[in-house]
Order: sequence, then C-alpha cells, then structure tokens
Amino acid sequence: MRNILKQMVYEDIGFEDITSNALIPEDLETKGIIIAKEEGIISGIDVVSDLFDEFKIKSSAKKHDGDNVKVNDIIMDIKGNAQTVLSLERTALNFLMRMSGIATLTFNTLQKIREVNENIILAGTRKTTPGLQIFEKNAVKVGGGDTHRFRLDDSVLIKDNHIAIVGSIEEAVIMAKKNVSFTKKIEIEVESEKGAIDAAKAGADIVMLDNMNPREIDEVISALESMNLRDNILIEVSGGINPENIVEYAKTNADIISTGYITHSARSLDLSLEII
Repeated sequence: MRNILKQMVYEDIGFEDITSNALIPEDLETKGIIIAKEEGIISGIDVVSDLFDEFKIKSSAKKHDGDNVKVNDIIMDIKGNAQTVLSLERTALNFLMRMSGIATLTFNTLQKIREVNENIILAGTRKTTPGLQIFEKNAVKVGGGDTHRFRLDDSVLIKDNHIAIVGSIEEAVIMAKKNVSFTKKIEIEVESEKGAIDAAKAGADIVMLDNMNPREIDEVISALESMNLRDNILIEVSGGINPENIVEYAKTNADIISTGYITHSARSLDLSLEII
C-alpha cells in the first residue's frame, strides 16, 4: 500500500515541484496542520502518516480512523522540510478526503437504515477505484459497514454470466462445492423466486436477490420460509439501491444490503492543510 501511495506522489510531482522549488529554500523547515472544513468521519490517518514518514516528514495524529470531526478540528500536526510538505500536500489531502468521504457516507447511511432495522448489514461492493480498492474497502469498514469481498479469492460469488456459461444455478453451485475449499462460502446471484429456491436447495450459503424491489424481496423470502429453506441461507439484496430507496430495502427481512454507491458515489470530505 505504501508503494501505491509513493507512486501517486511521484505521478503528481513529475520531474519536480517547480513552484515550491522556485520559491522555497531547500533547507527551510516548516510546521503545518491538517484541519476539517466540515463534519464527518475520518479514515486514512495511518496510511497518510506512513506516507509522511516515507518522505521524512514528522506527523502526529490528533484524530484516528473512525473519529467524528467537526469544522476546524485539527486532524494532524506535521513538521519537516517545507518543499517536501508542499509537494506532498495534494496527494495526502486527496487520499484522506476520499477515504473520509466514503467512511462518512457509510456511517450516515448505516445510521439511517438502522432506524428501521437494527440488525441489517450494510456492505460495499467491488465497485471501487482500481488500485485503491483496499483503501476504499477499509474506509467502508471504518464507517461501520461490511467490506464484502476485497478480492476475487475471498469467496465464491456466482453471477449471471457464470450461470449463462455453466448452464444452470444448480450445476454452478455443485461445481463450486466440488472445486473450492470448504473454507470458502458460496454466494450466488439470482433474479427470480425460482432462482432463489433453486440456489437454496443446491446448498448455497448466501443468496443475492439482484435488482428486485422490496415487495418482490418479501415475496421471495416468504416462499423460502414456507419451504423451510430460509434458515439455511443468508439473504443479500443488491442492485439499484440508492440513498432515496435504501430505507425501503432495510424494511425487508433481508440480512444484508450491498451497494456500490457508498464507494463510487461518495463525496470527498473537505479537509485542508495549513502552514502555521
């Protein structure tokens, strides 16, 4: 992860930071603070601290991942070479703002749905920024959400394209059970009541009801309950879920809501680095 951030810095600087190098003496030391410009949940502190350390800038965190911050709260003190501080400023802030934005949106969304369903799990999907998925998934966790899969090797998730190639839901689950370690859970995406029943009967651990509305979800769960299949599986709902309708999905008897908007549509939290 440190190498990824270093590469971000070097891509941002290019050959040199011509502005800082033209205006600031090479040996000048400076102090600065990172402050919050709006209220939110902080995420990415440890990673940014490591980044500063990598470039020999001393930092002292005043807030930690998961902390709530208000306007003008000091998040971090920094001290070191002035040219280096200014060259790192944008990358460090962009990262911290992005991760804090995801954590804040996750936290706020979770608070809203827990008002109607205190046991529901909010999970992030793999709709993340390539190269940043580890950081963004961690930000979801900091905000109180579930990371779902970090990578393709975390668990089996049989999607519609897998089924289209294999031929059937039942055959896909059978093949997964045969070829994957017992330590990995098997999840399958379905789009109908019959698909959910077939998946549960085949022995899936998690059934994802994809692109169904809340009424359809309740009907599927009722059908599974009537066949004594509900207790054997977790029900995840996903697809088309957004801030406007997520509460209605939380009112269903699903176990998990997974949504991509808490990562791909999160607005960065407004932070600033100020030289003191």
